[in-house]
Amino acid sequence: MVRFAALLRRQGLPVTLIHVTDAVRALDHLDIGDREEVYLGLRAVFVGRPEDVPAFDRTFDAFWRTATEADAIGEALAPSLPDEAPATERESSARESLALDAWGEMDGDDGDEPLGVPAASEREAMATQDFATFSADQLDAVYRLTVQIARRLARRISRRRRPSARRGRLDLRRTLRANLTRGDLIDLRFRRRKRRKVRLVLLCDVSGSMDLYSRFLLQFLFALQAVFSRVETFTFSVRLTRVTEYLRGRSYREVLRRLTAVRDWSGGTRIGESLAEFNRQWPGLVDRRTIVIILSDGWDTGDPDVLAAELLRIKRRAGRVIWLNPLLGNPSYEPLTRGMAAALPLLDHFAAAHNLAALRALAGTLHL
Repeated sequence: MVRFAALLRRQGLPVTLIHVTDAVRALDHLDIGDREEVYLGLRAVFVGRPEDVPAFDRTFDAFWRTATEADAIGEALAPSLPDEAPATERESSARESLALDAWGEMDGDDGDEPLGVPAASEREAMATQDFATFSADQLDAVYRLTVQIARRLARRISRRRRPSARRGRLDLRRTLRANLTRGDLIDLRFRRRKRRKVRLVLLCDVSGSMDLYSRFLLQFLFALQAVFSRVETFTFSVRLTRVTEYLRGRSYREVLRRLTAVRDWSGGTRIGESLAEFNRQWPGLVDRRTIVIILSDGWDTGDPDVLAAELLRIKRRAGRVIWLNPLLGNPSYEPLTRGMAAALPLLDHFAAAHNLAALRALAGTLHL
């Protein structure tokens, strides 16, 4: 369904993760073998304007024909597949490879960080545009703005100030004390903000339900790691993977090549078990100077009690726990899934992550 949604977006339809979620739910009530029934059900979900019907019809016909041909070819070749590669493993590997390959195809030719930035009006328009609606030719501009936002977050410093010899804000108390025996204030003393060494621990959901957003969020994490000195980054789906070293590439294209080694893309979601693995293997990464940021839509096939227990362990050690959910950008969204409902009481901040404006607003929460 995610692949079909991606094809619709390429045809110009404004498809978001909410549409994909609704389509998956609709398929539970449709006869998958009945082409007409599936067509009518998916059109009701994805098409909101009459002018989008022709594009939807073309995409559906191509997708249905391709899927049917692939099934026939797969059945013909099935006996010749190696015995040592289980079907589920082959499907998982193909799905993971497809996800990353599709991301790479949408990148520009230049792998280095772009130097220019969009104009002010263009920046503001793009800042409020949902990630799921961007076309391939907009991705470079999105990346430029992502880098800008990451740098802004890195420059955020605490309100506490320390003495400074030359620059900063005038320290009136120290200035008066230094000039008690003088008629004029000629010996000025200054203070400036004291930088607090904060570590960021980033946990990004790369399961199938996050496919429309994972690329942009990982792009954001790559930019954050390039400007923050103390960052640890992990991805999770049904298992946890530390990707800090993978994200230390010179360009995002290089990072995508490195991420092909991660065998957990576009699968199911077991958030609680992934957090448990983090707590077992990396307990020393979290202390009172750590801000833990979880980026996930909250769809979880695991036990919500496990999620709550493991998140509580993190909260007791961390300085702050933040959950960013792309679905929260939809006004009609309510966090009613079992996983999200279990996590909400334990969060210090719950916010959207569906566009650049939401990521920019993160600056107001990165404090201890």
